[in-house]
Amino acid sequence: MTWSLMIHGGAGRIERGRTPPNVEAGTRAGLLAALDAGAAVLAIGGAALDAVETAVRVLEDDPHFNAGRGAALTREGTAELDAAVMDGRTRAAGAVARVSYTRSPVALARAVMERSRHVFLAGVGADAFSREQGLEQVENVWFVTDARRANLAELLARNPDAYDVDMKYGTVGAVARDAAGHLAAATSTGGVTGKCWGRIGDSPVIGAGTWADDRSCAVSCTGAGEFFLRAGVAHEIEARLRLAGHVPAEAVAAVLEEVRALGGTGGVIAMPASGPPVWRFTTPGMSRGLADADGTRRVALFGDEE
Repeated sequence: MTWSLMIHGGAGRIERGRTPPNVEAGTRAGLLAALDAGAAVLAIGGAALDAVETAVRVLEDDPHFNAGRGAALTREGTAELDAAVMDGRTRAAGAVARVSYTRSPVALARAVMERSRHVFLAGVGADAFSREQGLEQVENVWFVTDARRANLAELLARNPDAYDVDMKYGTVGAVARDAAGHLAAATSTGGVTGKCWGRIGDSPVIGAGTWADDRSCAVSCTGAGEFFLRAGVAHEIEARLRLAGHVPAEAVAAVLEEVRALGGTGGVIAMPASGPPVWRFTTPGMSRGLADADGTRRVALFGDEE
């Protein structure tokens, strides 16, 4: 078995002519840095779980992406962060939502998986668990950037009652298959700009935005979370592979069409137990990257790129 790593940095209105050159360059550089970090784990025989966490942590620290530093802001101008990890060997999983002070939400999700009796923690409880476990803490303002403040101000100026569900989904994620053939997935996000009432999307929900099962595939999603939740996208893709005998590309395409029929758009990365990984999106673009044991190392943003 050869190792492979696929990442995404969000799907949405990522188009030539709409993306400033400095943003495009920064996004590509961030994707490459995350690929290199995750690939370095796999290249020395490391575990898929370690690789996806490592790659996502790099993206969380990069303000070009909507996760960790640079996350989309709530209506109140604060960051509320969500993340999940899943280990395909045992289907162990950990997830957190509405985290406000942990520098790496994906690291906290893994801590929930490995150091607690639970799968999903949220809000003040998740932050308290993070402190108890000694994870790095930051002030909430550390996550806030001028660009995200401007996004929120623009949105509220257009419509004070709106939140951004269709402009850009900056969620980040990774799926990996290690040299031993094991799978893992991780997803992290700041959600949508202008969210309120403690809104949580699909990213931290096991089976909706994140899934990994050595019997079939690992999946990480990005898109209009309300629709991905309703379709149970990540597990639906897995079930089509494992139970219906679909090939990965067929399963991913079919489930994204279900999301489209409900009124949503977005993208998926899927790593099968064997064979090449798949990415697919129903938006103009999706930040994405692939590295493998054969020497592949490439990233893309726009819909007309391979």
